[in-house]
Amino acid sequence: MADLSLLQEDLPEDADGFGLDDCSSESDVIVAPSALDFVSQDDMLTPLGRLDKYAASENVFNRQMVARSLLDTLREVCDDERECVAVLERISRLADDSEPTVRAELMEQVPHIALFCQENRPAIPYAFSKYLLPIVVRYLADQNNQVRKTSQAALLALLEQELIERSDVETKVCPVLVELTAPDSNDDVKTEAVAIMCKMAPMVGKDITERLILPRFCEMCCDCRMFHVRKVCAANFGDICSVVGQQATEEMLLPRFFQLCSDNVWGVRKACAECFMAVSCATCQEIRRTKLSALFINLISDPSRWVRQAAFQSLGPFISTFANPSSSGQYFKEENKSSEDTSVEDKNSERTRSADAPEDIEARPTGGDSSVHLEEALADGAETPRQPLGELSAPAESSSPHRSSPEPPPDAAGSEEEQEACACRLASQPEAGTGAQDSAPLDQEQYNSFHFWRTPLPEIDLDVELEQGSGSEPSPQGLDVEPEVPAPGPASITMATRKELEEMIENLEPHIDDPDVKAQVDVLAAALRASSLDTGDEAGEAARRPPQDELPSCRLDHDASGPLISEETLDSALHSMHNGSDTGPGSGFSPEEERRAKVQDVVPQALLDQYLSMTDPSRAQTVDTEIAKHCAYSLPGVALTLGRQNWHCLRETYETLASDMQWKVRRTLAFSIHELAVILGDQLTAADLVPIFNGFLKDLDEVRIGVLKHLHDFLKLLHIDKRREYLYQLQEFLVTDNSRNWRFRAELAEQLILLLELYSPRDVYDYLRPIALNLCADKVSSVRWISYKLVSEMVRKLHRAAPPTFGADLIQELVESFGRCPRWSGRQAFVFVCQTVIEDDCLPMDQFAVQLMPHLLTLANDRVPNVRVLLAKTLRQTLLEKEHFLASASCHQEAVEQAIMALQMDRDSDVKYFASTHPASTRISEDALSTASSTY
Repeated sequence: MADLSLLQEDLPEDADGFGLDDCSSESDVIVAPSALDFVSQDDMLTPLGRLDKYAASENVFNRQMVARSLLDTLREVCDDERECVAVLERISRLADDSEPTVRAELMEQVPHIALFCQENRPAIPYAFSKYLLPIVVRYLADQNNQVRKTSQAALLALLEQELIERSDVETKVCPVLVELTAPDSNDDVKTEAVAIMCKMAPMVGKDITERLILPRFCEMCCDCRMFHVRKVCAANFGDICSVVGQQATEEMLLPRFFQLCSDNVWGVRKACAECFMAVSCATCQEIRRTKLSALFINLISDPSRWVRQAAFQSLGPFISTFANPSSSGQYFKEENKSSEDTSVEDKNSERTRSADAPEDIEARPTGGDSSVHLEEALADGAETPRQPLGELSAPAESSSPHRSSPEPPPDAAGSEEEQEACACRLASQPEAGTGAQDSAPLDQEQYNSFHFWRTPLPEIDLDVELEQGSGSEPSPQGLDVEPEVPAPGPASITMATRKELEEMIENLEPHIDDPDVKAQVDVLAAALRASSLDTGDEAGEAARRPPQDELPSCRLDHDASGPLISEETLDSALHSMHNGSDTGPGSGFSPEEERRAKVQDVVPQALLDQYLSMTDPSRAQTVDTEIAKHCAYSLPGVALTLGRQNWHCLRETYETLASDMQWKVRRTLAFSIHELAVILGDQLTAADLVPIFNGFLKDLDEVRIGVLKHLHDFLKLLHIDKRREYLYQLQEFLVTDNSRNWRFRAELAEQLILLLELYSPRDVYDYLRPIALNLCADKVSSVRWISYKLVSEMVRKLHRAAPPTFGADLIQELVESFGRCPRWSGRQAFVFVCQTVIEDDCLPMDQFAVQLMPHLLTLANDRVPNVRVLLAKTLRQTLLEKEHFLASASCHQEAVEQAIMALQMDRDSDVKYFASTHPASTRISEDALSTASSTY
């Protein structure tokens, strides 16, 4: 094209002497030069000659073509170092072209040329650093916007491919970028330079970023003249923080971040809200809790709706940065355990845990937003003889780093929820001068549901003596309390007698259907179990009563072996019961009490309150119409952060989202419900998630596909009895709102393959077999292909069952339903199933030869060529390659050879071809679809 365009430009001048008007007679034959003459002339030129000819052309298009052909020219002369250098010198001259389109075209080719130079360094050493990099850096300040954008993209591509030497980055690239961000620089150039600096920081590493980029970046964050620069800095703040690390972030960047979050331009504040999670990840827990939380609350209450919208979208991710393994309490079952073993463990989940198990429960403070982490508490427990209330008391040997491992001991294989909370109790303070190692360790601690799963109790004003821990005063309810013999120093904690507790439970049982009465019964039952523990070795005085606006602290203590339920906690429950022993449906809790039920100490309570408010309908009007969807999207991360012991804080919100009118919200929950089930564990999943899961199964197809895609992942977490209940509902997945939604049925077949391992052979035969055979006759070939795999896996599982009768029955049904089907598509499906069974070794060859092969060979005389073609492929390419038919001469092998010979003499040419020896490239996996009947 370049040659032809040059011809169009130069032809009038070269053909002046050949005008047709000069012909004086018809006998004079004048031939004008053709385009081929000029093309042949260019072919006679050397690569450098052609480059020089078109580079000097006045036609802009020709010079653009020169830029595009530079790489081809280099490849032609790559064997000659001098010519390569000559081409690179021409590139330097072409970079001075006055036409912006030529310069932009040249810059687009630079990354490709640089890669070529890197691959041919022995021939042209230092070519990129000397000739190409200066052009890239110079174009960063070009007057034309297109040229600048192209050079920026080229620079990032070169850095990503590591084609720029580290020394060149320090001496040639960074100084230019710093210069471009000077106060007197062009506004657009400055903004673009700041963006390039931020994007290249992860590529150049921490050292260069801290020395050469970070100081100027901090200056740009305070640029008072241009908000565009501050906005770019705010948008990339998280990337810079992740590169420079925690120390530089806290010392240099956080003050600038606080300024940007209070910027007078809403776009800057919005950019800060969007990158808040990345900034939080680069700070310590203390700063995250004390400073960033308050800063984020300001963004959530920002006057600008756009800032509030971005803040609420980042709220869930920001909360997830507070996650701590010691408080999230994640335990995972052994993957190699069968479902039966899992169910046995679930049944034994009420067992107690030994006192020397690793302590992985984070201490709960009694007030404020302060948090005491496990590692800090363990270290303090070994050195400080006396600790304030709300801190974790630990024996001296627990300060070892091995004691802080979040993994459970080998013998703690019970339910995850109980492992998480079985040792929660109020701790007692040792006397001054008494080390933690002087206290007797706990012999046994039982799970206490009161601390975590109880319904919130109303406030009760306790007596002053009781609040001070006096054990000699009677309880406010007038119960007779049997005082214990106190140890030297600390006061002992009094408990209600077992007889009175049993009488109270017995009186409430007739009203157990009422939720409030049931909550009181649970509290009393927990107290009854706690009172059976031996309290003779109690050491340490009773813990003070926590503030009334918070729940009693749930803490782990090795220094005391006292009862799990303190008197003050029990009195609250008893007072609530005595005041409402005849409670009816109207005995609900006040909003204040319900609010206190959602108090926790993992994240600042203000952040959690704002997150829970995202389901408020008023938020959709004042913030974002899709705010509920963002809440649903981040809910698994928030649940993991809070830990299953704080699931009660999120339960109501999750139920609200699950019943949201927007199907997109429900769809989001459906796609993540299996992840939430892993976080919550077996018991909470069965209690709270299974009802919602059942609702999703009856929802729109857009929601059902979410639970269907992870059906196996969710069902494997359930108890085997609960899991079997879903066998009756699997048939419903065959019915969809739109019959053309064939991908729904394909996904069902994929999930059924995974579900085979979760159910017994009888369940597979009774419930999954009809669905699989139905899918094998689907109108869409993609669904049928997956279904053939499903049926072959069923044959494998049922054949290996203890009595193999199910497998024989399935094979017989395949023969009757498909092998002898009056429709040719059914007979073809039978061949496909047999081919899959052979390839995947789902059935031993000797049994295949007896049970399936005779019916397969009868199809050699089928009247439909498509069936015979597929049979020829299966016999020649699959069956005869098995060692069973290659190593032994049997009657089965003879029957196969006779069938192949008959197919080789078939009247159809395709059948003859596939029945004969042919190249391996015509394998069935490559061309089977050509013979399959398909709607699509």
